[in-house]
Amino acid sequence: MSLDLKKLIAEKRLLLVGGKGGVGKTTVSSSLAVAAAEAGRKVLLVSTDPAHSLSDAFDKAIGGKEKMLAPNLTVLELDPDAEVDAYLERVLGQMRRYVGPDQVAELSRQLRLTRQSPGAQEAALLERMATLMEEGLEQYDLLVFDTAPTGHTLRLLSLPEVMAAWTDGLLKHNKRSEKLGQVLSHLTPGRSVNNPMGDPKDNALEGLDDKGKQLAETLLKRQRLFHRTRHLLADAARTAFLFVLTPEKLPILETERAVAALQESKIPVAGAVVNRVLPAAADSAFWAARRERQQRHLEDIEARLGKVPRVTVPLWEDDIQGLDSLSAFSKALLDAK
Repeated sequence: MSLDLKKLIAEKRLLLVGGKGGVGKTTVSSSLAVAAAEAGRKVLLVSTDPAHSLSDAFDKAIGGKEKMLAPNLTVLELDPDAEVDAYLERVLGQMRRYVGPDQVAELSRQLRLTRQSPGAQEAALLERMATLMEEGLEQYDLLVFDTAPTGHTLRLLSLPEVMAAWTDGLLKHNKRSEKLGQVLSHLTPGRSVNNPMGDPKDNALEGLDDKGKQLAETLLKRQRLFHRTRHLLADAARTAFLFVLTPEKLPILETERAVAALQESKIPVAGAVVNRVLPAAADSAFWAARRERQQRHLEDIEARLGKVPRVTVPLWEDDIQGLDSLSAFSKALLDAK
């Protein structure tokens, strides 16, 4: 089943490109962004890779601020460390309103410890990604995220459910806090994971005092952002998930698991790019053996991912680096079958 990449970048608003490390997903996502920009669409390309992969792909320093590299093409590299610092600073600013002056120092210390926790970077990145998606759709025709659907994206999909469960937990463990219970009961419909996609009540602030309203407004704003993001990611008319893999065992297995996970979440997968396929004219015993092995893996891809639209891209002789090289590769990518 063939994949029409030209149609994909012409019609979608949000494209998420993922895959196992080292398969060429940054090259593919960058090339698709370049192609869309050259076709006249205003594009924002975002990487969540701490290794600064976009800077390597374009052979230019990019960094954490939006930077225009070509007409219609803006790029951005999210720095996980910087994002978590900004995230915790926002949390501290919000929490100052609800604690006494003598508690601020201890709160700051606890947040510094939180910075080192495994989930802190991810929470910060997910919130920034959700904000970028919402704001970016107002400014750009196409957003391209160089990220991993099996990681960040699936967690974004589960955020409304997680918040519902979190609300239930807080209510159960804070029965003595009538005010907290009153605030939280406004934020998740029925306070149940059975209805995680329902929007918070329109009258969420009714009956709360000023401090309760401030707390509720903060939580409500964040929750509604995640609800809107969840709906956007599930909208096949606007959003596409594209996998990149090579004809090797581990990338094939990871892609199969990722496709199954997205389908279980009722998220349609647009397709896959099978990258770095050796040419048929392998002119030495070594390359002939490699080609034969790849053919077995290509047959495995057909068996495991037969219902996923795909294109096959040959291995290039040279490294693909810089705007001109990405532009040339994008033409081959869009013409691939």
